[in-house]
Amino acid sequence: QVQLVESGGGLVQPGGSLRLSCATSRGTFSSYAMSWYRQTPGKERELVATITSAGSILNYSASVKGRFTISRDKDKNMVYLQMNSLKPEDTAVYYCNAARVVSGTRWDYWGQGTQVTVSS
Repeated sequence: QVQLVESGGGLVQPGGSLRLSCATSRGTFSSYAMSWYRQTPGKERELVATITSAGSILNYSASVKGRFTISRDKDKNMVYLQMNSLKPEDTAVYYCNAARVVSGTRWDYWGQGTQVTVSS
């Protein structure tokens, strides 16, 4: 069982920065790709960025490319999302995700989410 706990959300003005953190279970990185998703009411959950088990960064959403950076600290079992130049449209609940495919079956684990609000 993979446990994920997000933190770091809050209210920030447009143009500001936030860093989201996701605490994971020990050993998660060796088997799971880690991602950040976001969701606003009435919309599907959107993939923001992914870092693979090998540490390669994939899949920055076009809407955040150049502004957001995903990273991980293997010693601390933490995944981060550094968000710069925030815009009101970045307002959403952000979720940490761990995923892997075993014998053709995808396994997903989710955190509880953290609210990010970008507003003046």
